[in-house]
Amino acid sequence: MTHYSDYVDPYIGSISYLLKATQPLVHLPHAMAQIRPVLDESINDHYLAPVIYGFPVNRGRIMPDAGDAPVFFSLYDHDFEEVKCYRGKVLLEDSGVTAEYTVTEHCAVYRFLYPAEKRAFLRVSPGGEGRLTLEDGRITGSELWEGVPFCFALNLSEEPLNTDRKDGTLCLEFRPGASLVVKAGFSYIDTAQAAYNLEKETDGVSFDEAADRARAVWDETLGRIEVEGGTEKEKRIFYTSLYRVHQRMIDITEYGRYFSGYDRRVHEDETHFYVNDGIWDTYRGAHPLQLLLDPERQTDMIRSYLRMYSQSGWLPTFPHLTGNRAVMIGKHSSAMIADAYLKGLRGFDTELAWEAMVKNQEQATKLPWSSGLRNEFDACYDEKGFFPALKEGEEEFLKDAHPFERRQCVSVTLETCYDEWCLAQYAKALGKPEAERYAQRAENYKNVFDPRTGFMAPRLADGSWVENFDPVRSGGQGGRAYFAECNSWTYTMHVQHDVEGLARLMGGPKALENYLDRLFVEQYGLSKYSFLGQFPDETGLIGQFCMGNEPSFHIPYLYNYAGKPWKTQRRLREIMRWWFDDTPQGICGDEDGGAMCAWFVFSAMGFYPVCPGRPKYDIGSPIFERVTIRPKGGKPFTIEAKGNTSKTKYIRSAELNGKPWNQTKLNHSDILAGGKLTLHMDERPNPEWGA
Repeated sequence: MTHYSDYVDPYIGSISYLLKATQPLVHLPHAMAQIRPVLDESINDHYLAPVIYGFPVNRGRIMPDAGDAPVFFSLYDHDFEEVKCYRGKVLLEDSGVTAEYTVTEHCAVYRFLYPAEKRAFLRVSPGGEGRLTLEDGRITGSELWEGVPFCFALNLSEEPLNTDRKDGTLCLEFRPGASLVVKAGFSYIDTAQAAYNLEKETDGVSFDEAADRARAVWDETLGRIEVEGGTEKEKRIFYTSLYRVHQRMIDITEYGRYFSGYDRRVHEDETHFYVNDGIWDTYRGAHPLQLLLDPERQTDMIRSYLRMYSQSGWLPTFPHLTGNRAVMIGKHSSAMIADAYLKGLRGFDTELAWEAMVKNQEQATKLPWSSGLRNEFDACYDEKGFFPALKEGEEEFLKDAHPFERRQCVSVTLETCYDEWCLAQYAKALGKPEAERYAQRAENYKNVFDPRTGFMAPRLADGSWVENFDPVRSGGQGGRAYFAECNSWTYTMHVQHDVEGLARLMGGPKALENYLDRLFVEQYGLSKYSFLGQFPDETGLIGQFCMGNEPSFHIPYLYNYAGKPWKTQRRLREIMRWWFDDTPQGICGDEDGGAMCAWFVFSAMGFYPVCPGRPKYDIGSPIFERVTIRPKGGKPFTIEAKGNTSKTKYIRSAELNGKPWNQTKLNHSDILAGGKLTLHMDERPNPEWGA
């Protein structure tokens, strides 16, 4: 049996390029219990944090120690640590305790091996202002944080010799040489539910049995995509990426019950309730990949969004455990829902979804990082078809505008156009008369294309262009006066829904090709460190292309629309080779809840959803000789790249189910039907294929 889970290295990406590193989490797919050692959270690069301060029990923590003067923290060395997606093991050097940990859906299971010659201790802390109780040998704890109850219940495999309370914590002493198993049930409802979860999932289950079960779950989940050929390194990157895609969203249902941060109530509901999503990031690739592999779970995620709408009155933008967070731009839950529906997913209330999507689009402001109602920023879009900029140096007067994130008006225009295109597709599928109106509004991207320069550019409310606009540097920190974290070189390509129309604006397919050629070599006009100081999200640079941020993900595939798919194939291989690795620095930007890793999984397989909401994928260049996709409950689909090597990156010819295939698109329905796409690879491009 292939243990796909053993290819996973949770430490990949745990040292960031500039901003946010990944966390080495041990968990089950989309499960509530997601754990790692408690480190110094001020050290953003998790791999470099040298001290362990404990192990999580929800927001509380436990920490073993040994000796006559326990301090309950310890140095550790990665050379004496093993971390897989389903279990971890680390030597606490200061005490000599070996700590092991694994998970179930709602529980963490720990095993602490104490040295024989030292006194053995365990400290239990409730977290924050929480409280602990010790009754009938069971420890429970709870803390109310941002209106959500964080609760846990602990079972210990041994009775303590002594128990001491101090500063709201419990310090327990055990026999020297103890092998102490601590089982911790988590809950967002109450401590009784935490105890129920604990008994349901861990009673009579040893540590090793729990770890073996977790491994089996991951093997089944990761095995829905089987890759053959390629290097061991490429498989480690691939399956670690696939593991990352299965972190968000998080299922917080606790055996028919869940606490909602959207109405602060406990609900009785057998349908699974998911939270924690960054939809600006995840609509592009993570949700489409989850939909492809596990459509039933994706249905529950959409139902969760709709329940949040029913409970709060709005579709969330970044749904968190504690409620919605007004983060980023756009109303991209429309993209996720439309994509699912257009790909044949049913099982959710389509009319309620339509109501919610329209309300978000028509009544909520599009100001970045804001959850208020419409204002004159939005009125300008309705009247003139673009969101207005300020003059250089003009003081902001909109009271709801975020002081740091600013207006991002060009990006907001482009992303709103895409959202309205998604609404148009959904409306058309449901037979709604509004389809034509939204389809027309989806073309408003043309209103921020400046034909004088060939770039998307900001306009003032009176319709005039902002003077002295520089597509590289304008907009201040992160370009935020006009753009979302990137500059105009990136956002000029942000018309996923109408690349052909964008090409016509630019002067035709050849002009699009020329733009892409320039994008990948264009420099910064100043030092690279100064450029990255202004645009810290634009890591993974190749010219002005930045693999490290989401708005760039679809760009390498746009050569397909310029009649030069061989350039897409070449660029993809370069990006995957240059910017993805199997080391702690192996992810070139913010991973963002599976978003960047989903790009790698798709691209390594050989295709990508350039435009969610359209049930098609663009073909690239796979890095494996054979990929077999086994959707849950579906038929296997195979992509065979004959003669594939690191040099044979170009597609000479192709067949789909034995019939010649000379196009760069792959239908979602073709994958669901099962079958085989055969690609014949070559060291030199074939300009005729797919052109």
